[in-house]
Amino acid sequence: METWVGLLLPFTLILARTTAFLAALPLFSTPSAPRMLKAGLALLLTVFFGHFAPPAGVAAGGARLLAASVLLAREALCGLALGLAARMIYTAVQQGGILIARQMGFYMASIVDPSTDQETEPLGLYFDVLFMLLFLAAGGHHLLLRLVARSFQVMPLAGEFDFGALAAGVLAAGSAMLLFSLKLAAPMLAAFLVLGVVLGVLARVLPEMNVLLTSLPLRVAAGLGLAVAIIPSLEAFTEEIAHWMNRLL
Repeated sequence: METWVGLLLPFTLILARTTAFLAALPLFSTPSAPRMLKAGLALLLTVFFGHFAPPAGVAAGGARLLAASVLLAREALCGLALGLAARMIYTAVQQGGILIARQMGFYMASIVDPSTDQETEPLGLYFDVLFMLLFLAAGGHHLLLRLVARSFQVMPLAGEFDFGALAAGVLAAGSAMLLFSLKLAAPMLAAFLVLGVVLGVLARVLPEMNVLLTSLPLRVAAGLGLAVAIIPSLEAFTEEIAHWMNRLL
């Protein structure tokens, strides 16, 4: 039994890390993604990384079944942390779109996202899909592959690595997600702040005016206009996010 464990352990460890990484990514963690596609892609990446980065000395250190189980759990945790960090950065654009949509008054116009089976604002979903297309067009999938390949150098299989640094990376990704989403929505938030001040002054000058009914079409028109102005900047925003992900490890 230990002989078979020792022979299959290097392949299984790589499979555990790549599978956990893919399971946390937004592109493959959705219920609409076929399970056979996820499994086939995980096996393909395992063969690829196992061929170009063979783990040396893994079988000698983890031939026992209990030790192999601990190594598998650790590799799955490592892949899950990497995928979670990439997912947080990826959802920064969606969160920025949600902030913009709520400022426009689209909070009650939520729709069900078919990829996640969760309610989301239409503008946030639009920004999310547009960013995904720009990310793939800019070679973002190659960046994700390099991220996994680099993880085998920074955190080798059956080797010593710092779990605290891994957790710190996930926390840094969460803070970066909030920063990027606020940077994307900052022009819209500033414009609506000015609009709120103007409407407040008009409410004091013209008490008979219904500010609530007047502000709704103004918010929608201003929001759509600013959203059109923000869309061309998504390309530079995508490059900034890709640069941050490249420095994750």
